[in-house]
Amino acid sequence: MQYRPLGRTGIKVSPYCLGAMMFGSIGNPDHEECARIIHKALDAGINFVDTADRYSAGESEEILGKALKGRRDNVVLATKFFGPMGEDPNMQGTSRRWITRAVEDSLRRLGTDYIDLYQVHRPTPDTDIEETLSALTDLMRAGKIRAIGTSTFPVSEIVEAQWVSERRGLARFRTEQPPYSILNRGIERDMLPTCQRYGMGVMVWSPLAKGMLTGKYRKGQPTPDSPRAPYFKKLFSDEASLEVVEQLIALAEENELSLIHMALGFVTSHPAVTSAIIGPRTMQHLDDLLAGAEVRLSDEILNRIDEIVPPGMDLAPNEANYAPPALVEPELRRRRSGERAAA
Repeated sequence: MQYRPLGRTGIKVSPYCLGAMMFGSIGNPDHEECARIIHKALDAGINFVDTADRYSAGESEEILGKALKGRRDNVVLATKFFGPMGEDPNMQGTSRRWITRAVEDSLRRLGTDYIDLYQVHRPTPDTDIEETLSALTDLMRAGKIRAIGTSTFPVSEIVEAQWVSERRGLARFRTEQPPYSILNRGIERDMLPTCQRYGMGVMVWSPLAKGMLTGKYRKGQPTPDSPRAPYFKKLFSDEASLEVVEQLIALAEENELSLIHMALGFVTSHPAVTSAIIGPRTMQHLDDLLAGAEVRLSDEILNRIDEIVPPGMDLAPNEANYAPPALVEPELRRRRSGERAAA
């Protein structure tokens, strides 16, 4: 496996990153099977593993901690913080108060004394980015984390964070983890060029568009049972996406490829992308994914994909993406005055 630089951190990682979201109660609750999946991925040359404290309420981190005993030094281990980890309103977010506790909890569950890449899972608009960067900088100086990154941040907030780091002499975000697939190409417009400009590594999530690019979801056929089905009903029933999937299946078959391997080959072919996060739930899933690790798409195939889904276009509904407050809260979009609004 050919390793790639993780931005300008000096760290080399595999083009596939093993995502651990499916390890634990929300995916595969069998800890021993999860450990076998992890070991097989490492044996295949994957040296990059990504999880989050929120995945199965910490269970994913615990599974990784047990599975990596004796192999920790050869793994680039990444985790994330932000989401609620209890009913206390302060057990979440990006404040110094929470970060200093969250990192200790993750270190304990992971069974390690350092984290290679500690990432902010989502933006927190009500917290000053300087507060977050200052806390993370102190953790780096204490040796508890090696590098810091973001996940699913808007481009404007990535740029603001870079400016704050420079002006305040704080550690810089070195990576970003955005969604990217053939069906979701919006980050090609601004996100990926911005990451290249700042020398940031990019590890993309959902390269198979929540399973739409596995070939299981077909136009005119019933939606198959899956753990994701209840959460992404809009995506799996989107007619425009299903029509495009049919065209992509035909293109893959024409070139003697599986749709999965073509989809992964597409995201890893972009020069700004460091790694594609794969999230197997079973050993069979991992085997299917690993079988395409050496697939390289020709310019002809990439040009055909561009014809089916134009560059920079977000086609499929991404219900797991970050929605800025200005899109979620109507009062932020409506000017108010002392006059009574017209009916």
